[in-house]
Amino acid sequence: MNNMLFKQILKFVIVGGVAFIIDYFVIVICKELIDLNVLLSAFFGFVISVIYNYLASIKWVFDVSDKNSKTRNFIIFIIFSIIGLLFTELIMWVGTDIINISYLIVKIVATFIVMIFNFFTRKFFLE
Repeated sequence: MNNMLFKQILKFVIVGGVAFIIDYFVIVICKELIDLNVLLSAFFGFVISVIYNYLASIKWVFDVSDKNSKTRNFIIFIIFSIIGLLFTELIMWVGTDIINISYLIVKIVATFIVMIFNFFTRKFFLE
């Protein structure tokens, strides 16, 4: 792996780590303090963390050149974020309702899977 790609992956992991903390904090607040449904809590956490993730990814992680318009980049980011949200919701539903695992553990698994999906789609479509 070349040095540039390694740095990019490291930045992506840092941004993703902060987004995960935001996402996890929001889901716990929504579930434990507000007593929302797990899937709705996961939805709110995901949406808030995606906003942060978009801003940080465009500014710091991916080399978004002038060849792509900001509107196009945002639309691409949102489309793949929605797909990631669908993956997250599916994993949360299967893990909590079907397999009956704690939502706190399932959220970690879902985040890891969606993180891999996010890196490759954003690298391919935004750069």
